[in-house]
Amino acid sequence: MSAPGSPGRVLQAAPAPRPAILPDLWVGLFVIALGGLALWQAATIPTSPIYAQVGPKAVPFAIAAGLLLLGAGLTYAALRGGWSHTLEEMAEAPPTNWRAITLMLAGLLANLVLIGPCGFSIAASAQFVLVAAAFGSRHLLRDLGLAVVLTLLVWFGFVEGLGVNIGAGYLENLVLMALGQEIN
Repeated sequence: MSAPGSPGRVLQAAPAPRPAILPDLWVGLFVIALGGLALWQAATIPTSPIYAQVGPKAVPFAIAAGLLLLGAGLTYAALRGGWSHTLEEMAEAPPTNWRAITLMLAGLLANLVLIGPCGFSIAASAQFVLVAAAFGSRHLLRDLGLAVVLTLLVWFGFVEGLGVNIGAGYLENLVLMALGQEIN
């Protein structure tokens, strides 16, 4: 069909809007990478010649294969137009809360950095307070007090109840001294 007043020009229908597939593609590629990591780690598991049929690598290899298949399926679905745009939850989702994500990542980093030099309770308390703030808490002192009590209870549960040392630090040593127990 020609446009009026311009012979020879053909009107074409505008292409249908394509849903944003990039987030779906990233999910698929992330799951593939996770499957590759699991496969690599499963391959490094030492095996004993005692195992004749199924050894300690069987389940990790099965999980890695499942992750790789799932990732391939998600990537395929993303390349064919994605799936998340059809979900009602995604249409109604609020914008990403980058402050909360940053606080959670800061909590993970704080735990990673502090657990060696300061011990479990201080590291886990810092993580607790940062994650509580990420979820919207504005009561820093209350969160800190709750975190210290909970992390000390967890630490004593592991050390005294299970006999597993998960990293004593300054705070644990102070509590042990106050209780009159020997510091290891």
